[in-house]
Amino acid sequence: MSESEELHKGLEGVPVAESALSYIDGSVGKLVYRGYAIEDLAEGASYEEVLHLLWNGHLPDRDELDAFTDAITAEAAVDDTVIDALAGLAEADGRPMAALRSGVSMLSASDPSDAGPRDLDVAREKGRRITAKIPTLLAAYDRLRRGEAPIEPRDDLSLAADFLYMLTGEEPDAAAAEAMDQALVLHADHGLNASTFTAMVVASTFADTYSAVTAGVGALSGPLHGGANQDVMELFFDIEEAGADPVDYVTTKQAEEDDWRVPGYGHRVYEVKDPRAKILEKRSKELSEASGDTTYYDYAKAIERFFTEEKGLDERGIAPNVDFFSGSVYHQLGIPVDMYTPIFAMSRAGGWIGHVLEYQEDNRLIRPRGRYVGPENRSFTPLDER
Repeated sequence: MSESEELHKGLEGVPVAESALSYIDGSVGKLVYRGYAIEDLAEGASYEEVLHLLWNGHLPDRDELDAFTDAITAEAAVDDTVIDALAGLAEADGRPMAALRSGVSMLSASDPSDAGPRDLDVAREKGRRITAKIPTLLAAYDRLRRGEAPIEPRDDLSLAADFLYMLTGEEPDAAAAEAMDQALVLHADHGLNASTFTAMVVASTFADTYSAVTAGVGALSGPLHGGANQDVMELFFDIEEAGADPVDYVTTKQAEEDDWRVPGYGHRVYEVKDPRAKILEKRSKELSEASGDTTYYDYAKAIERFFTEEKGLDERGIAPNVDFFSGSVYHQLGIPVDMYTPIFAMSRAGGWIGHVLEYQEDNRLIRPRGRYVGPENRSFTPLDER
Protein backbone atom coordinates (compact mmCIF):
# COMPACT_ATOMS: atom_id res chain seq x y z
CA MET A 1 0.00 0.00 0.00
CA SER A 2 1.55 3.29 -1.09
CA GLU A 3 1.62 6.47 0.96
CA SER A 4 -0.62 8.16 -1.60
CA GLU A 5 -3.47 5.75 -0.89
CA GLU A 6 -5.94 6.88 1.74
CA LEU A 7 -5.75 4.96 5.02
CA HIS A 8 -9.06 3.95 6.62
CA LYS A 9 -8.17 3.06 10.19
CA GLY A 10 -10.38 0.26 11.45
CA LEU A 11 -11.93 0.05 7.95
CA GLU A 12 -14.34 2.73 9.16
CA GLY A 13 -16.81 3.66 6.45
CA VAL A 14 -15.30 1.27 3.91
CA PRO A 15 -17.85 -0.90 2.07
CA VAL A 16 -16.47 -4.43 1.85
CA ALA A 17 -19.52 -6.48 0.87
CA GLU A 18 -23.09 -6.26 -0.31
CA SER A 19 -25.76 -7.82 1.88
CA ALA A 20 -29.52 -8.29 1.74
CA LEU A 21 -29.82 -9.25 5.43
CA SER A 22 -30.15 -5.97 7.32
CA TYR A 23 -30.08 -2.24 6.73
CA ILE A 24 -29.50 0.61 9.18
CA ASP A 25 -30.24 4.30 8.72
CA GLY A 26 -28.63 5.79 11.78
CA SER A 27 -29.80 9.32 11.05
CA VAL A 28 -33.45 8.43 11.66
CA GLY A 29 -33.08 5.33 13.85
CA LYS A 30 -34.20 2.78 11.28
CA LEU A 31 -33.33 -0.94 11.32
CA VAL A 32 -34.76 -3.49 8.90
CA TYR A 33 -34.19 -7.21 8.36
CA ARG A 34 -34.60 -8.11 4.68
CA GLY A 35 -36.95 -5.18 4.18
CA TYR A 36 -39.06 -5.68 7.31
CA ALA A 37 -39.04 -2.97 9.99
CA ILE A 38 -37.56 -4.18 13.26
CA GLU A 39 -40.61 -2.83 15.09
CA ASP A 40 -42.92 -5.13 13.10
CA LEU A 41 -40.70 -8.18 13.56
CA ALA A 42 -40.24 -7.54 17.29
CA GLU A 43 -43.97 -7.32 17.83
CA GLY A 44 -45.16 -9.98 15.42
CA ALA A 45 -42.47 -12.55 14.64
CA SER A 46 -40.74 -15.19 16.73
CA TYR A 47 -36.97 -15.64 16.79
CA GLU A 48 -37.38 -18.82 14.74
CA GLU A 49 -39.29 -16.87 12.09
CA VAL A 50 -36.53 -14.27 12.01
CA LEU A 51 -33.88 -16.96 11.65
CA HIS A 52 -35.77 -18.39 8.70
CA LEU A 53 -36.03 -14.91 7.22
CA LEU A 54 -32.32 -14.19 7.61
CA TRP A 55 -31.17 -17.57 6.29
CA ASN A 56 -33.73 -18.13 3.54
CA GLY A 57 -34.82 -14.67 2.47
CA HIS A 58 -38.51 -14.87 3.34
CA LEU A 59 -40.80 -15.26 6.32
CA PRO A 60 -42.04 -18.84 6.58
CA ASP A 61 -45.62 -20.00 6.31
CA ARG A 62 -46.96 -22.29 9.03
CA ASP A 63 -45.73 -25.53 7.44
CA GLU A 64 -42.29 -24.07 6.71
CA LEU A 65 -41.99 -22.74 10.25
CA ASP A 66 -43.00 -26.05 11.80
CA ALA A 67 -40.45 -27.94 9.70
CA PHE A 68 -37.75 -25.34 10.39
CA THR A 69 -38.43 -25.34 14.14
CA ASP A 70 -38.52 -29.13 14.32
CA ALA A 71 -35.16 -29.30 12.56
CA ILE A 72 -33.65 -26.93 15.13
CA THR A 73 -35.10 -28.55 18.26
CA ALA A 74 -33.93 -31.95 17.02
CA GLU A 75 -30.34 -30.68 17.28
CA ALA A 76 -30.52 -29.02 20.72
CA ALA A 77 -28.90 -31.78 22.78
CA VAL A 78 -25.17 -31.43 23.47
CA ASP A 79 -22.73 -34.33 23.61
CA ASP A 80 -21.69 -35.43 27.11
CA THR A 81 -18.01 -34.84 26.33
CA VAL A 82 -18.75 -31.16 25.77
CA ILE A 83 -20.82 -30.95 28.96
CA ASP A 84 -17.95 -32.58 30.88
CA ALA A 85 -15.54 -29.98 29.47
CA LEU A 86 -17.92 -27.20 30.52
CA ALA A 87 -17.98 -28.69 34.01
CA GLY A 88 -14.20 -28.33 34.14
CA LEU A 89 -14.43 -24.70 33.02
CA ALA A 90 -17.13 -24.03 35.60
CA GLU A 91 -14.99 -25.55 38.34
CA ALA A 92 -12.12 -23.31 37.26
CA ASP A 93 -14.47 -20.32 37.54
CA GLY A 94 -14.12 -19.45 33.86
CA ARG A 95 -16.01 -16.57 32.30
CA PRO A 96 -19.24 -17.45 30.47
CA MET A 97 -18.05 -15.94 27.19
CA ALA A 98 -14.87 -17.99 27.38
CA ALA A 99 -16.95 -21.08 28.10
CA LEU A 100 -19.19 -20.31 25.14
CA ARG A 101 -16.24 -19.76 22.82
CA SER A 102 -14.67 -23.04 23.89
CA GLY A 103 -18.01 -24.83 23.79
CA VAL A 104 -18.84 -23.80 20.22
CA SER A 105 -15.38 -24.86 19.10
CA MET A 106 -15.75 -28.25 20.80
CA LEU A 107 -19.11 -28.85 19.14
CA SER A 108 -17.36 -29.26 15.81
CA ALA A 109 -15.72 -32.48 16.99
CA SER A 110 -19.06 -34.26 17.24
CA ASP A 111 -20.63 -32.81 14.10
CA PRO A 112 -21.77 -35.72 11.92
CA SER A 113 -20.93 -34.09 8.60
CA ASP A 114 -17.48 -34.42 7.07
CA ALA A 115 -18.33 -32.66 3.82
CA GLY A 116 -16.22 -29.71 2.77
CA PRO A 117 -17.13 -26.17 3.83
CA ARG A 118 -17.83 -25.10 0.24
CA ASP A 119 -21.07 -27.09 0.39
CA LEU A 120 -23.62 -24.44 1.39
CA ASP A 121 -26.20 -27.03 2.38
CA VAL A 122 -23.72 -28.50 4.83
CA ALA A 123 -22.79 -25.04 6.10
CA ARG A 124 -26.50 -24.40 6.67
CA GLU A 125 -26.86 -27.68 8.60
CA LYS A 126 -23.90 -26.80 10.79
CA GLY A 127 -25.36 -23.36 11.40
CA ARG A 128 -28.64 -24.92 12.45
CA ARG A 129 -26.86 -27.22 14.91
CA ILE A 130 -24.86 -24.35 16.37
CA THR A 131 -27.97 -22.21 16.81
CA ALA A 132 -29.82 -25.08 18.47
CA LYS A 133 -27.00 -26.01 20.84
CA ILE A 134 -25.81 -22.60 22.07
CA PRO A 135 -28.79 -22.17 24.46
CA THR A 136 -28.11 -25.66 25.84
CA LEU A 137 -24.41 -24.84 26.27
CA LEU A 138 -25.04 -21.60 28.10
CA ALA A 139 -27.74 -22.93 30.40
CA ALA A 140 -25.66 -26.00 31.23
CA TYR A 141 -22.61 -23.91 32.05
CA ASP A 142 -24.52 -21.59 34.37
CA ARG A 143 -26.10 -24.51 36.22
CA LEU A 144 -22.79 -26.34 36.52
CA ARG A 145 -21.06 -23.35 38.08
CA ARG A 146 -23.93 -23.14 40.59
CA GLY A 147 -23.42 -26.78 41.49
CA GLU A 148 -26.60 -27.93 39.75
CA ALA A 149 -27.06 -30.58 37.09
CA PRO A 150 -27.74 -29.46 33.52
CA ILE A 151 -31.29 -29.84 32.24
CA GLU A 152 -32.02 -31.58 28.96
CA PRO A 153 -33.65 -29.43 26.25
CA ARG A 154 -37.30 -29.92 25.39
CA ASP A 155 -38.75 -30.20 21.90
CA ASP A 156 -42.07 -28.56 22.75
CA LEU A 157 -40.73 -25.12 23.63
CA SER A 158 -39.40 -22.23 21.55
CA LEU A 159 -35.67 -21.52 21.61
CA ALA A 160 -36.27 -18.60 23.98
CA ALA A 161 -38.58 -20.49 26.35
CA ASP A 162 -36.39 -23.60 26.31
CA PHE A 163 -33.34 -21.53 27.23
CA LEU A 164 -35.10 -20.06 30.26
CA TYR A 165 -36.37 -23.52 31.21
CA MET A 166 -32.90 -25.08 31.01
CA LEU A 167 -31.44 -22.14 32.92
CA THR A 168 -33.92 -22.02 35.81
CA GLY A 169 -35.50 -25.48 35.86
CA GLU A 170 -38.96 -23.96 35.56
CA GLU A 171 -41.01 -23.46 32.44
CA PRO A 172 -41.31 -19.69 31.94
CA ASP A 173 -44.68 -18.00 31.87
CA ALA A 174 -45.92 -16.47 28.64
CA ALA A 175 -44.68 -12.96 29.51
CA ALA A 176 -41.14 -14.13 30.29
CA ALA A 177 -40.93 -16.32 27.19
CA GLU A 178 -42.21 -13.47 25.02
CA ALA A 179 -39.71 -11.01 26.50
CA MET A 180 -36.80 -13.40 25.94
CA ASP A 181 -37.93 -14.11 22.40
CA GLN A 182 -38.24 -10.42 21.60
CA ALA A 183 -34.74 -9.75 22.92
CA LEU A 184 -33.37 -12.46 20.63
CA VAL A 185 -35.18 -10.96 17.64
CA LEU A 186 -33.76 -7.50 18.36
CA HIS A 187 -30.17 -8.74 18.64
CA ALA A 188 -30.23 -11.16 15.70
CA ASP A 189 -28.48 -8.94 13.15
CA HIS A 190 -27.12 -5.44 12.82
CA GLY A 191 -25.23 -4.91 9.61
CA LEU A 192 -21.52 -5.52 9.21
CA ASN A 193 -20.50 -4.97 12.84
CA ALA A 194 -17.17 -6.16 14.23
CA SER A 195 -18.24 -9.69 15.18
CA THR A 196 -20.19 -10.26 11.96
CA PHE A 197 -17.24 -9.08 9.89
CA THR A 198 -14.92 -11.30 11.90
CA ALA A 199 -17.11 -14.34 11.21
CA MET A 200 -17.16 -13.44 7.51
CA VAL A 201 -13.39 -13.04 7.36
CA VAL A 202 -12.93 -16.52 8.80
CA ALA A 203 -15.60 -18.01 6.54
CA SER A 204 -14.05 -16.35 3.47
CA THR A 205 -11.10 -18.73 3.86
CA PHE A 206 -13.63 -21.60 3.60
CA ALA A 207 -13.09 -22.49 7.22
CA ASP A 208 -16.15 -24.27 8.58
CA THR A 209 -19.15 -22.63 10.24
CA TYR A 210 -17.99 -23.58 13.73
CA SER A 211 -14.74 -21.69 13.18
CA ALA A 212 -16.62 -18.64 11.92
CA VAL A 213 -19.03 -18.57 14.87
CA THR A 214 -16.23 -19.21 17.37
CA ALA A 215 -14.42 -16.19 15.92
CA GLY A 216 -17.61 -14.14 16.17
CA VAL A 217 -17.92 -15.01 19.85
CA GLY A 218 -14.32 -13.95 20.38
CA ALA A 219 -14.91 -10.58 18.74
CA LEU A 220 -18.11 -9.99 20.72
CA SER A 221 -16.30 -10.67 23.99
CA GLY A 222 -14.28 -7.48 23.65
CA PRO A 223 -15.50 -4.52 25.75
CA LEU A 224 -15.69 -2.22 22.71
CA HIS A 225 -18.33 -4.45 21.13
CA GLY A 226 -20.38 -6.56 23.56
CA GLY A 227 -20.83 -6.20 27.29
CA ALA A 228 -22.41 -2.77 27.70
CA ASN A 229 -25.68 -4.29 28.96
CA GLN A 230 -23.76 -5.92 31.80
CA ASP A 231 -22.01 -2.62 32.51
CA VAL A 232 -25.37 -0.84 32.66
CA MET A 233 -26.72 -3.22 35.29
CA GLU A 234 -23.54 -3.07 37.33
CA LEU A 235 -23.86 0.72 37.28
CA PHE A 236 -27.43 0.43 38.54
CA PHE A 237 -26.34 -1.97 41.28
CA ASP A 238 -23.66 0.52 42.37
CA ILE A 239 -26.21 3.34 42.47
CA GLU A 240 -28.56 1.24 44.56
CA GLU A 241 -25.83 0.14 46.96
CA ALA A 242 -24.70 3.73 47.41
CA GLY A 243 -28.29 4.85 48.02
CA ALA A 244 -27.63 7.67 45.57
CA ASP A 245 -29.72 9.63 43.16
CA PRO A 246 -28.92 8.15 39.71
CA VAL A 247 -28.27 11.50 38.07
CA ASP A 248 -26.05 12.70 40.92
CA TYR A 249 -24.14 9.42 40.78
CA VAL A 250 -23.34 9.51 37.05
CA THR A 251 -22.50 13.21 37.00
CA THR A 252 -20.14 12.70 39.94
CA LYS A 253 -18.49 9.77 38.14
CA GLN A 254 -18.01 11.91 35.06
CA ALA A 255 -16.50 14.72 37.11
CA GLU A 256 -14.11 12.39 38.97
CA GLU A 257 -13.06 10.24 36.00
CA ASP A 258 -12.30 12.09 32.77
CA ASP A 259 -12.68 9.04 30.52
CA TRP A 260 -15.78 7.58 32.20
CA ARG A 261 -18.87 7.28 30.04
CA VAL A 262 -22.40 6.14 30.82
CA PRO A 263 -22.59 2.55 29.50
CA GLY A 264 -25.30 1.85 26.96
CA TYR A 265 -25.24 5.45 25.76
CA GLY A 266 -24.27 6.41 22.23
CA HIS A 267 -23.63 4.23 19.17
CA ARG A 268 -21.19 4.28 16.27
CA VAL A 269 -24.07 4.02 13.80
CA TYR A 270 -27.08 5.79 15.34
CA GLU A 271 -27.38 9.55 15.56
CA VAL A 272 -30.70 9.20 17.40
CA LYS A 273 -32.14 6.75 19.90
CA ASP A 274 -31.57 3.15 18.86
CA PRO A 275 -34.93 1.74 17.67
CA ARG A 276 -34.20 -1.46 19.60
CA ALA A 277 -33.79 0.58 22.78
CA LYS A 278 -37.28 2.00 22.32
CA ILE A 279 -38.75 -1.51 22.12
CA LEU A 280 -36.79 -2.84 25.10
CA GLU A 281 -37.62 0.27 27.11
CA LYS A 282 -41.30 -0.61 26.77
CA ARG A 283 -40.60 -4.25 27.66
CA SER A 284 -38.52 -3.25 30.69
CA LYS A 285 -41.34 -1.02 31.92
CA GLU A 286 -43.91 -3.80 31.54
CA LEU A 287 -41.82 -6.42 33.31
CA SER A 288 -40.80 -4.04 36.09
CA GLU A 289 -44.35 -2.95 36.79
CA ALA A 290 -45.55 -6.56 36.74
CA SER A 291 -42.91 -7.50 39.31
CA GLY A 292 -43.69 -4.50 41.52
CA ASP A 293 -40.08 -3.28 41.40
CA THR A 294 -39.34 -0.49 38.92
CA THR A 295 -36.04 0.57 40.52
CA TYR A 296 -33.73 -0.08 37.58
CA TYR A 297 -36.18 1.08 34.97
CA ASP A 298 -36.59 4.31 36.95
CA TYR A 299 -32.80 4.74 37.12
CA ALA A 300 -32.56 4.37 33.34
CA LYS A 301 -35.33 6.85 32.65
CA ALA A 302 -33.95 9.41 35.12
CA ILE A 303 -30.52 9.25 33.48
CA GLU A 304 -32.01 9.44 30.00
CA ARG A 305 -34.18 12.44 30.87
CA PHE A 306 -31.20 14.27 32.37
CA PHE A 307 -28.95 13.77 29.37
CA THR A 308 -31.75 14.60 26.95
CA GLU A 309 -33.44 17.54 28.67
CA GLU A 310 -30.56 19.03 30.65
CA LYS A 311 -27.52 18.17 28.56
CA GLY A 312 -29.11 17.89 25.12
CA LEU A 313 -26.99 14.91 24.17
CA ASP A 314 -29.65 13.73 21.75
CA GLU A 315 -29.08 16.89 19.72
CA ARG A 316 -25.42 15.84 19.45
CA GLY A 317 -26.33 12.36 18.23
CA ILE A 318 -25.79 10.61 21.58
CA ALA A 319 -28.73 8.61 22.88
CA PRO A 320 -29.51 5.24 24.49
CA ASN A 321 -28.56 2.17 22.49
CA VAL A 322 -29.95 -1.36 22.72
CA ASP A 323 -27.86 -2.17 25.80
CA PHE A 324 -29.30 0.62 27.93
CA PHE A 325 -32.55 -1.24 28.57
CA SER A 326 -31.73 -4.87 27.69
CA GLY A 327 -29.92 -5.43 30.98
CA SER A 328 -32.97 -4.52 33.05
CA VAL A 329 -35.09 -6.87 30.92
CA TYR A 330 -32.70 -9.76 31.54
CA HIS A 331 -32.57 -8.92 35.23
CA GLN A 332 -36.36 -9.18 35.45
CA LEU A 333 -36.07 -12.62 33.85
CA GLY A 334 -33.68 -13.75 36.60
CA ILE A 335 -30.62 -14.05 34.38
CA PRO A 336 -27.17 -13.57 35.97
CA VAL A 337 -25.43 -10.38 34.90
CA ASP A 338 -22.39 -12.04 33.37
CA MET A 339 -24.68 -14.05 31.09
CA TYR A 340 -25.94 -10.96 29.28
CA THR A 341 -23.22 -10.83 26.62
CA PRO A 342 -23.40 -14.60 26.01
CA ILE A 343 -27.13 -14.16 25.38
CA PHE A 344 -26.22 -11.43 22.89
CA ALA A 345 -24.01 -14.02 21.19
CA MET A 346 -26.76 -16.64 21.36
CA SER A 347 -28.99 -14.35 19.33
CA ARG A 348 -26.36 -12.83 17.03
CA ALA A 349 -25.10 -16.28 16.02
CA GLY A 350 -28.15 -16.38 13.76
CA GLY A 351 -26.98 -13.23 12.01
CA TRP A 352 -23.39 -14.44 11.78
CA ILE A 353 -24.53 -17.65 10.13
CA GLY A 354 -26.81 -15.75 7.75
CA HIS A 355 -23.95 -13.52 6.62
CA VAL A 356 -21.60 -16.49 6.24
CA LEU A 357 -24.11 -18.29 4.02
CA GLU A 358 -24.73 -15.15 1.98
CA TYR A 359 -21.05 -14.28 1.54
CA GLN A 360 -20.01 -17.80 0.57
CA GLU A 361 -22.51 -17.81 -2.30
CA ASP A 362 -20.09 -15.49 -4.07
CA ASN A 363 -17.02 -15.89 -1.93
CA ARG A 364 -13.84 -13.89 -2.20
CA LEU A 365 -11.04 -14.20 0.33
CA ILE A 366 -11.04 -11.10 2.55
CA ARG A 367 -7.45 -9.91 2.44
CA PRO A 368 -6.89 -6.19 3.15
CA ARG A 369 -3.49 -4.56 3.02
CA GLY A 370 -1.59 -2.51 5.53
CA ARG A 371 0.74 0.45 5.05
CA TYR A 372 4.30 -0.33 6.12
CA VAL A 373 5.81 2.37 8.36
CA GLY A 374 8.80 0.44 9.73
CA PRO A 375 12.54 0.93 9.17
CA GLU A 376 14.14 0.40 5.75
CA ASN A 377 17.50 -0.67 4.34
CA ARG A 378 18.89 -2.04 7.60
CA SER A 379 22.15 -3.96 7.41
CA PHE A 380 22.00 -7.44 8.90
CA THR A 381 24.57 -8.31 11.59
CA PRO A 382 25.22 -12.00 12.36
CA LEU A 383 24.35 -13.12 15.88
CA ASP A 384 27.94 -13.47 17.11
CA GLU A 385 28.74 -9.92 16.00
CA ARG A 386 25.79 -8.16 17.69
